[in-house]
Amino acid sequence: MLNVVRGRSRLLVWGVVGSFALTGLVWLLGQRLHGIALLPDQGASWYYWQLPEPTSWTRASAWVGYVAHQVVSWGLIHYAQTRVRRYTTGLHRVNVVALAANGGFIALHALQTQLFYDGTAQDVSIFSSQGSVVLLLVAVLLMENKRRGLFFGRPAPIGADVVAFVRRYHGYLFSWAAVYTFWYHPMESTSGHLIGFFYMFLLLFQSSLVFTTAHTNRWWTLGLELVVALHGTLVAVMNSGPDGVWPMFLFGFVGIFVITQLHGVGLSAATRWWVAGAIGVAALGVYAWRGYDRIDEVVRIPAIEYLLVAVLALLVWAPLRLVRAARR
Repeated sequence: MLNVVRGRSRLLVWGVVGSFALTGLVWLLGQRLHGIALLPDQGASWYYWQLPEPTSWTRASAWVGYVAHQVVSWGLIHYAQTRVRRYTTGLHRVNVVALAANGGFIALHALQTQLFYDGTAQDVSIFSSQGSVVLLLVAVLLMENKRRGLFFGRPAPIGADVVAFVRRYHGYLFSWAAVYTFWYHPMESTSGHLIGFFYMFLLLFQSSLVFTTAHTNRWWTLGLELVVALHGTLVAVMNSGPDGVWPMFLFGFVGIFVITQLHGVGLSAATRWWVAGAIGVAALGVYAWRGYDRIDEVVRIPAIEYLLVAVLALLVWAPLRLVRAARR
């Protein structure tokens, strides 16, 4: 058993190390992109890192790469679900193929950025990229509802068939969210891009571990959920400075951690109280400086995500009921 735990931990450590190495490569290659002329920033709905005059070749380079990556990823998930269907402590052959495929598409996107620059951002909204990751996080909250609950260890009244459906098909959704966001951005070397690509590399690595015990390691999956708090906070600081909205992202995502995610890793009640108390004190300290009239910021992200859990559950439940009624 100890050897199994060590082997699983070693695999995850290599995944993190590899993601850091790939992020370093993105930074290094990004130094060659400083001379590219971009249009002035036009506000929150504008994606700055896109060519002023895209061509059919620049567009095709991004979309062909994205579609190929997506089809291969979904194909490997389907193969694993229909041919493997059992968990192992090591890697299946399909995991090795998935790791190689993701590595190849990462290299392809790096080359595509150097030759054509543009990602798919020329043709789709910036909110679609952000929304895909939010949808991923919301789906995790739903599919883990029975195991860890949604509100302080207590599950929300979501049907078992809804949870089972999301659990069965979540790989396709998560793969789309990661691959779509990955190809949305050129491999730029700004701090925000580097943090984002590091997160995408972790998610692509996670998707490659399908039907391994490492894939379901609770501390590992919790870490993947929490990286978004680091990413959102740091990007907000970089974009709007220390007086900006970074506490909304930090304490919003950490608030979800206290309400939901903290209750799924086997910590004692006392430990959970101490962690929640420390985070609460930190939030009060920040808003003592920031102004308590702005403390409503901390509930915005949790309110949106929990509302979206209900919406997603309803969107899954309704078709399932219709199919069941049709079969009767």
